[in-house]
Amino acid sequence: MSSETGGQGELDLQAILKKAEQQTDFPEVPLDEFTPPTYDEWKEACIALLKGAPFEKKMYTKTYEGITFAPMYFRKDTEDILPKASFPGMGDFLRGAQENGYVGKPWGIAQSCDETLPRENNELLRHEQEKGSTIYNIRLDRATLAARDVRKAEVPGDEGVSVTTMDDMHVLLDGLKLDEFPLYIYAGASALPLLSLTMGTLKASGRDLKKLQGFIGADPIGELAGHGTNVVSLEKLYDEMAICVKWVMEHAPGLKTVFVRSDVFSRGGANDVQEAAYTIAMAVSYIRAMRQRGIGIDDAAKQIVFGFSMGANFFLQIAKLRALRPIWAQIVEAFGGSKEAQRMHIHAKPALFFKTVYDPYVNMLRNTTEIFSGVVGGVDSFESSPFDEPIRKGDEFSRRIARNVQIILQEEFGLLQPIDPAGGSWAVETLTKQMKEKIWEEFQAIEAKDGIVPALQAGYPQEAISAMLESRLKAAELRRDRIVGNNMYSNMTEKLLDPRPEDVAELKKQRTADVEAYLSDMDEAFKNEKLMALKAAGEACADAAIEAAQAGSTIAEIADALHGDSQGAERVVPIAPHRWSERFEALRKTTEEYRDKHQDNVKIFLANMGPIPQHKARADFTTGFLQVGAFEVLTNNGFPTVDEAAAAAKKSGADAVVICSTDATYPDIVPQLAPKLHAALPQATVFLAGAAPKELLDTYKEAGIDEYISVRANCYQILQLLQKKKGMIA
Repeated sequence: MSSETGGQGELDLQAILKKAEQQTDFPEVPLDEFTPPTYDEWKEACIALLKGAPFEKKMYTKTYEGITFAPMYFRKDTEDILPKASFPGMGDFLRGAQENGYVGKPWGIAQSCDETLPRENNELLRHEQEKGSTIYNIRLDRATLAARDVRKAEVPGDEGVSVTTMDDMHVLLDGLKLDEFPLYIYAGASALPLLSLTMGTLKASGRDLKKLQGFIGADPIGELAGHGTNVVSLEKLYDEMAICVKWVMEHAPGLKTVFVRSDVFSRGGANDVQEAAYTIAMAVSYIRAMRQRGIGIDDAAKQIVFGFSMGANFFLQIAKLRALRPIWAQIVEAFGGSKEAQRMHIHAKPALFFKTVYDPYVNMLRNTTEIFSGVVGGVDSFESSPFDEPIRKGDEFSRRIARNVQIILQEEFGLLQPIDPAGGSWAVETLTKQMKEKIWEEFQAIEAKDGIVPALQAGYPQEAISAMLESRLKAAELRRDRIVGNNMYSNMTEKLLDPRPEDVAELKKQRTADVEAYLSDMDEAFKNEKLMALKAAGEACADAAIEAAQAGSTIAEIADALHGDSQGAERVVPIAPHRWSERFEALRKTTEEYRDKHQDNVKIFLANMGPIPQHKARADFTTGFLQVGAFEVLTNNGFPTVDEAAAAAKKSGADAVVICSTDATYPDIVPQLAPKLHAALPQATVFLAGAAPKELLDTYKEAGIDEYISVRANCYQILQLLQKKKGMIA
């Protein structure tokens, strides 16, 4: 082809493209052959598929929050609430805290580091950062959170790193790129003792404090709710909170010192409305306390970081986060806060309440959905817990999996690109509105009691959460809530993970030696002089506390000097931590310990009647039902006669027998077989698989049916009954 021909071909192509661009009127495609279905037609089709089950019961899902999920949502029903005039990062922040979502700034990956020894935790922090974490998230042990000297701690490192001196903090922070990556430390009821050790260390190292980002945050009301009391009164802790706020505003403006956590409510079993409302109420109390101490609303609000737990209901977690931002914006605005101060900073993590000890690898899947919902809901940072969190501290494998889930969501799934991906969803917008209304209503209930502290003193949140916990546990017992690997689909070959207990005595010995070696070079007179100056420092005590830390004072000595008289601390009924699977875990553990000790177990014989198609469905259901308790289920291919079934049951020596067949055959089988089973095994419990119709209850009872195993049966109570008869429990 000549160049002229080629050129003409290119010109023709350009002409075609130009003509295509000018073509704006596309012919309409008729769809006359399709009849648009109506909602009523769809509903009728569903009812047909349900085969008699009530549509309203099967297709609508009630939640613990008092919200009912509809099977389908429509624009016509959500037209008035769609956010047509609002944009992400604007207005009330419903659609996100940032205008560009995660496009310019991905959510922070804040993997928690909890090794006991400061040096080992420092290595873990650096390792996490090298492998993809973008935040240094340090978890402290309980002694450090309570500002106790490790030498007086019962279990150093029980939940995190042990810090007693400024030298510990120096080792912990050594080599960290604090000018590049934020630092997250939850400090307990007061941030001031730990803040003094941290700032003393960084100042001594010549670090630029103005480049610090993140938080060293306190949550005194959360500690009160979790433990029932604090070392000193809330008024004293509020004083220390205000001192921290004022100091960081001047010296480290990128650092925040209030971390309002929902953990105590979430772990207690609270629903999402309770968790959100009570956490917001704590933050409001802190706002009021700081304003009373001369801190303006903008400065007070900007000092607060929120920590929320992401639970098991995927869509409600998204709705919860989207609802929280406008509620907080409304509250800050009511205090007179600026638009920037109304912006909510949310750190989130998977809810430990929904994690299990048995079949723990499923926790990876639970964590993944919770991260996903958090990202869609608009978190600022996320801490992905290792799957073995309920059992032990994580190892390289469990931490790597947890970290990489977030990295994959960012790098491979493309979740950094969509801004407010749930925006405009008829379902999510409806749920968000419902969550906003319910959270606000519960928050107002707390306000009517003069705030969260008087409410806790009156026992209101505790009672509400306790009732919610019982409803959750009851639903698990009845298997309305299905806990994979625990009350459903148990793995009978599973071996519990090694808890890898730490050598507490050796750790305490090592930590004591480290602390005493550091303190041996201290000038005691100079240190005591600084501690006395701290006691007399008043509102200027932040600098005095830093000087005391640099002089060699321990975290306990600094706290004692700050707190002074410990009288007057409030007391409330504490909210105890729970997990939804705990009852079934305890039950199964009881069976396994008895089996290992006595080489015996509860034996269940299945009296399968008739050919396999006749009994299989009930036999499979019964096997899964009973294996939840780690019992031995004796199966078979069925018996043609009741005499053969009774003879086989007697030979088995079982503790219980379950008759498995169909509702149609039970009226003939049960009156004959049940008495024979009792004669063959006088001590055995005889069950019937399925639920008897009312007209046959008396007949079956007279025949000898003791209990029923069905979808309506209380699985936990039946398993406990068998354990008691076996002598496993009193």
